[in-house]
Amino acid sequence: MTDLESHLAPYAARSAQTLGRVHAEPASSSRTEFQRDRDRVIHSTAFRRLEYKTQVFVNHEGDLFRTRLTHSLEVAQIARSIARNLRLNEDLVEAISLAHDLGHTPFGHAGQDALNNCMKNHGGFEHNLQSLLVVDELEERYGGFNGLNLTFETREGVLKHCSRVNASALGELGRRFLEGTQPSLEAQLANLADEIAYNNHDIDDGLRSGLLTLEQMDEVPMWGRHRAEAMAAFPGINGRRAINETVRRMINTLIVDLIETTSQNIAAANPRNIEAVRAAGSLVAFSAPVREEAAALKRFLFRHLYRHYLVMRMSSKAQRIITDLFDVFMADPRLLPPQYQAGQGRDQSRLISHYIAGMTDRYAIREHRRIFAVDEGS
Repeated sequence: MTDLESHLAPYAARSAQTLGRVHAEPASSSRTEFQRDRDRVIHSTAFRRLEYKTQVFVNHEGDLFRTRLTHSLEVAQIARSIARNLRLNEDLVEAISLAHDLGHTPFGHAGQDALNNCMKNHGGFEHNLQSLLVVDELEERYGGFNGLNLTFETREGVLKHCSRVNASALGELGRRFLEGTQPSLEAQLANLADEIAYNNHDIDDGLRSGLLTLEQMDEVPMWGRHRAEAMAAFPGINGRRAINETVRRMINTLIVDLIETTSQNIAAANPRNIEAVRAAGSLVAFSAPVREEAAALKRFLFRHLYRHYLVMRMSSKAQRIITDLFDVFMADPRLLPPQYQAGQGRDQSRLISHYIAGMTDRYAIREHRRIFAVDEGS
């Protein structure tokens, strides 16, 4: 399958040079190793669950708001586009992008914070590490092994953050967090494609929901500049069309800047292979001016969207649901499905964490209602 990757730059990841899978498998006659990884992620149960897991808004609050699934698809599209321009491995960057949120809890960051708080005396909860656990252990699709048995390179990209304590237990996969080295360019790219997607699409959802206003958005330099460009290009444009045109232009600016800046960084570092990439500093990056504009946008969203009182209400409800479920299951594990009840040598708190993290928003709400509600439908 090397002909499918013959166009790649020398510093790109290649299937023929993969550091392999935990469980050895024969090569495919029709797909590269990273294509197989992508396909395994898409067919996983955890990937399907992302349709009913939240970005910012609780899933049932509106049909048009983004979920973890639509977000992951958008990240993959952005990442592939950039990878193609940089002659990086599109299949690897797509596999990482599609898998990066598999370990996210229900209710977005509010659920993650609540579960981490519940687990503070039991080793904590890290959603990136949970994503790795999903693909390494928790998926049950194959007869010969637990998990999806993905390549080292995809697993490396999924684990974009990790505490030193947990990294020390991960062997080669965790080494970069202890030694300060870098992952592949494909992993670096997927990380920034994620940032491009969620910042700009949260603007879209915030305006669609009415939690953000156009007057507020005019405070953001990046928004104001691109909105002016959109209005100049299409005089008289308004409403959703004007918003979409502005967001589209912002995304394009970020993509073009990332390609140009990264190309310059690669030319300066001149890595001859992927091992040279790992030894270099971070090469996939925005220019300083665009990085500052993106940071200003992030600060704006934190103040005006993520801390909006209606979002805070939803977050408070979410945290209550997660905390109640964790506490009641710890107090009486018999309330858990049998496969999550600890046997000899198994950590009950971690099994509960796996159970809750795997829930969709609506499943968590229903489970909470089944246990705590006293009405007829309980």
